Amino acid sequence: MMLNETAQSKFKGTSEKLTGHRKRDFMGRVSEEYFGGSARKAETVMGWNRRSVQLGLNERRSGFICVDNYQGRGRHKSEVVIPTLEADIRSLVDMQAQADPKFQSMFLYARISARAVREGLITQKGYDESELPSRQTTGEILNRLGYRLKKTQKTKPLKKIPQTDAIFENVFQQNQASDENPKSLRVSIDSKAKVKIGNLSRDGKARTLEPKQADDHDTEWQAVLVPFGILNTHTDQLAIYLGQSAETSDFIADCLTAWWNDNQHHYRDLEEWVIDLDSGPATRSERTQFIKRMVELSQTLNLKIRLIYYPPYHSKYNPIVGFAFPKGTVLGSLRELLEWGNFRFGGNCRTVGRQHELERNGTDCPAR
Repeated sequence: MMLNETAQSKFKGTSEKLTGHRKRDFMGRVSEEYFGGSARKAETVMGWNRRSVQLGLNERRSGFICVDNYQGRGRHKSEVVIPTLEADIRSLVDMQAQADPKFQSMFLYARISARAVREGLITQKGYDESELPSRQTTGEILNRLGYRLKKTQKTKPLKKIPQTDAIFENVFQQNQASDENPKSLRVSIDSKAKVKIGNLSRDGKARTLEPKQADDHDTEWQAVLVPFGILNTHTDQLAIYLGQSAETSDFIADCLTAWWNDNQHHYRDLEEWVIDLDSGPATRSERTQFIKRMVELSQTLNLKIRLIYYPPYHSKYNPIVGFAFPKGTVLGSLRELLEWGNFRFGGNCRTVGRQHELERNGTDCPAR
């Protein structure tokens, strides 16, 4: 009995939806009913593999089902072929691994290469060179065992003093009290990595139609600016101040004074100014110059200023910690930096100190 095209299409579609012994049983049944039990005819008409059809016919006649062993096919990993290989590699690499010298990470750094591991298996473990995998495969085995290049994760603080939890609890209480007081204003302050002004690539990428052009080597720049951020925690408004001096207590106090001069008209009934900050070298509570400037600022503004310090080595919990100038942006002049900063931070990027005069005159930063 011959099959028309419609029946052939239905049988093919049904077989494609089946797998394993069910598919073979279906093909064997079709072969018995329409092709006289001939696997070759089924292959010619239906396009099925005649070996699979013949296996299906044999399973139907005998009543036994052949279990597929796909996992047994192909080449196995070297660790499976040589059961002792994994343990021997670990014994060699662990002896050469060392902890982070500063104990800032729990990762182990292996000082032994894949080539050295392979040679060690031959000389120390007694393996024959012909039975061992190649150097490239040995490197892949090391990767599978976890001995690979990994980025150091900043997940654990350098230290945790006994008072850390108590300090966090106090910070939370003081911040909450400030937020609930309508006559109190809370801001978060922090400075970021210095920004070099010049035709520099800054080790980043930019989403543009054509790649930006920068100098081959980042060895010449016009100036180095220090970004200092002040985040209003009530409005989430971020202001960036740029200075050419180092991150000193006076620079930070000048930035706070400039911010207040720009925003004091919004807070005429204010009685208290709460500042969240970390224990940096220029803002530590024992830094006499910083405390002196804060006292002077408090007296000048006639405001009560409270400094809320986060625990040591936990500055990442400071609300402002996330802001930064992204890499890949070519900042060739002070004007370009200000234009980009105003676009990125909502028009709240300006300069303080000597840069303020340069900006007002429309000139660029002087060469270093």
